[in-house]
Amino acid sequence: MKQKLFVGVVVALLLMLAVLPAAAQDEFVFGLVLVGPENDRGWSQAHYEAGQYIESAIPGARMVFFPSLNPADAPEVTLEDVVGEMVAEGAQVIFTTSDAFEEDTNGVAAVFPETTFINISGDDALTGTAPDNVGNLMGQMEWGKIIAGCAAGLSTETGNIGYLGPLINGETRRLASSAYLGARYCYENYRDLNPEDLTFTITWIGFWFNIPGVTLDPTEETNTFFDNGADVVMSGIDTTEGIVVAGQRAAEGEAVFAVPYDFTGACDEAPEICLGVPYFHWGPVYTKVVQQVIDGTWAPAWDWVGPDWSDINNPDTSTIGFLPGAGLSEEASASLTDFIALLTSYATNPLVPESFALWTGPLAKQDGTVLAESGQLVDPLDVWYLDQLLQGMVGASE
Repeated sequence: MKQKLFVGVVVALLLMLAVLPAAAQDEFVFGLVLVGPENDRGWSQAHYEAGQYIESAIPGARMVFFPSLNPADAPEVTLEDVVGEMVAEGAQVIFTTSDAFEEDTNGVAAVFPETTFINISGDDALTGTAPDNVGNLMGQMEWGKIIAGCAAGLSTETGNIGYLGPLINGETRRLASSAYLGARYCYENYRDLNPEDLTFTITWIGFWFNIPGVTLDPTEETNTFFDNGADVVMSGIDTTEGIVVAGQRAAEGEAVFAVPYDFTGACDEAPEICLGVPYFHWGPVYTKVVQQVIDGTWAPAWDWVGPDWSDINNPDTSTIGFLPGAGLSEEASASLTDFIALLTSYATNPLVPESFALWTGPLAKQDGTVLAESGQLVDPLDVWYLDQLLQGMVGASE
């Protein structure tokens, strides 16, 4: 009994300390539940800064947030615990910002039917399994990864690219595969090299970031890529180990590069060897949701939001962007600019059916199953639910 009471006190203290109000105001309150810390220079920081964007865009908006809700950092705390504290703070909209929260979001939403929930990266509103107060939101990072893969393909001299993957699911398979398609295309079409000679290897660490004793160590895995001949490492995890290691090895004289992920400032870890960063900018779409709730016009939906192709780096309109890095050569930078223009023409052409560029046949999955015949476009939902990596990629599909 004493042990249970102690655990209860610890949980209560964690909630009191971690559900942090951004300001003590009598205003419209919204909540963010983060899977990692708000200063991780990756996924969670991008969401936290979106909360700050809402506060600056909507008069009277006030954020409360809970950082690092995951089995390693808060093993005794449940999503329902966190949401209960946020609702007590007055939160009317709560963003649960990870697929790790998808299943629990539905259950918690049933407990708090007057609160609007937006789960990031899930699809329960699409499949019809979500309660009426739950919507889903995801950015079309496939475009960002295609561009990032191109940057890697333009820059590798060994023809060997490593991809640091998190856990394995439909999202991570399709993003890694998009990077692979971008790398192959630019390796062949801008450098006139044989794409069959390009090695693209993915290692999955087991979660979105390092959990000692549970996941593979992303620092060790990045070093292994370089030790095995890769000269570019791309990241698909939430944190910055890939570019940190690349920066360290470059400082020792190695000709290596990195492509980080998620966050606009990720290149700052080692700018001289950064080829660029594909990033999420959640602020505008989050603000739209909050304003809809304020106006009483919000309705549950599954929203998969692409870039603003008039300016993919517009901070007030584009959910997906790509910031080129100082590690790009002058020639590679020019080629990448041209490639982005090609993507823009594809994505904005009214005669092209809804699809992702480069997701065009002939394409096959790792086991040889045909995904698209020659000239056939892959349906976006088939990309969303991709159940294997693409043929030609090295690494596990499940």
